Amino acid sequence: MKKLEKRAIFCLLLALLLVVGSGVFVFRFIRDGSSWASFPSNLHLYQDGFLKTGRILDRDGALLSASSNGQRIYNDSQTVRMATLHAVGDPAGNIGTGAQTVFSAKLSGYNILTGVSSLGGGRDLYLTIDADVCAAAYTALNGRSGTVGVYNYETGEIICIVSSPTFDPENPPDIDEDDEEYEGVYLNRLLSATFVPGSIFKLVTTAAAIDTIPDVLERTFHCDGSLALSGTAITCPRAHGDLTLSEALAVSCNCTYGALAEELGAATLNEYVDKTGLTSSLSVNGIPTAKGTFSFDDEEKAELAWSGIGQGQDMINPCSMMVYMGAIANGGSAAVPQILSRTTTQSGVPLDFYRTQSTGQMLSEETASLLSNMMRGNVVTNYGAGNFPDLDICAKSGTAEVGSDQSPHAWFAGFLRDSDNPLAFIVLVENGGSGSLVAGRVANQVLQAAVK
Repeated sequence: MKKLEKRAIFCLLLALLLVVGSGVFVFRFIRDGSSWASFPSNLHLYQDGFLKTGRILDRDGALLSASSNGQRIYNDSQTVRMATLHAVGDPAGNIGTGAQTVFSAKLSGYNILTGVSSLGGGRDLYLTIDADVCAAAYTALNGRSGTVGVYNYETGEIICIVSSPTFDPENPPDIDEDDEEYEGVYLNRLLSATFVPGSIFKLVTTAAAIDTIPDVLERTFHCDGSLALSGTAITCPRAHGDLTLSEALAVSCNCTYGALAEELGAATLNEYVDKTGLTSSLSVNGIPTAKGTFSFDDEEKAELAWSGIGQGQDMINPCSMMVYMGAIANGGSAAVPQILSRTTTQSGVPLDFYRTQSTGQMLSEETASLLSNMMRGNVVTNYGAGNFPDLDICAKSGTAEVGSDQSPHAWFAGFLRDSDNPLAFIVLVENGGSGSLVAGRVANQVLQAAVK
């Protein structure tokens, strides 16, 4: 009898394991089935390593990628192909953020009942990007390493996503590991990289100062070209004299912002980089962005000052900063960026739509309005409104030092105050030099194409 009881218990345990195992399998099948089906070794979907089904199109229906006669083909224009490489992907799948790789299940037409049966055929995947605007950004970068991002801060649609260096996906080059021409070519710099921000970070310090330092907008700051903190000099290119906070932002006075960082303290600066989302990862239709990193220390006053200026150990993700620009423009919150517009059958029947999501409140509406006006003042008094014809642009430049033996990174970040074109943007030209002169010119070319 005892043997029977032991065997019965053993059988019950086996049955329980079977039920639990089956449950786990069903759960994972529902959750991960699309990933299993779209694995590159699936010969129903892949040939010689490339996806052989589905089309990728831009927001207006321009072909970006498709399969034809056993090959993956791309747009007729080489400029468009190179401009959209990091959004679309390369034939070998080396670019992990490319739509061909990330959204292969959508392109294949996978569903839980038929899998990737040819019954439904491949799908048409419409991206939010505008091929012509991306081409304008690629042309404006003119072969320099960097990135350009433009997105609608009300809807979340990414209009432009360009990363350089790049290559023609129809004629992929043989790239050696130490080939400087293609350094970081598989990296989507807008989504997956971080860089020293330089003076564009002063917008975060400004927001913190407006919120936490009484009467900071009425105060006068003095700059004689150098500020000594803990035996270290915080320097400006020239002595600015007496300045209001708005004037200090316009001329990007390091002495003023070093003093503000010391007054704000590490805890407040940490609070504000977290609040603005710069230390978090965004999800762009499931593609995670890189997290920014910051190190603020009250004990090291000079380092704290440089961090408040946007130097030190500050590192930001360009996409996250672009979204913060959208939040300033949009009363303190913005739409979460997305790159997917819709999915349809080959005959045009809609299958998936993607709804707008909000970031939540990054800063108060009052502070956002003040920053917006200050950024417009930057353009009018410092960068030159005539350099951005017919654009009501609000912006902040940045010239980020990255080493004594290298030219600084050039940044230009901001947004348009235009109800017909509610666009936020970010431009980075690596080792480009002056932010307003170099990155600002790129921004103008791209935005002129975007508002046409």
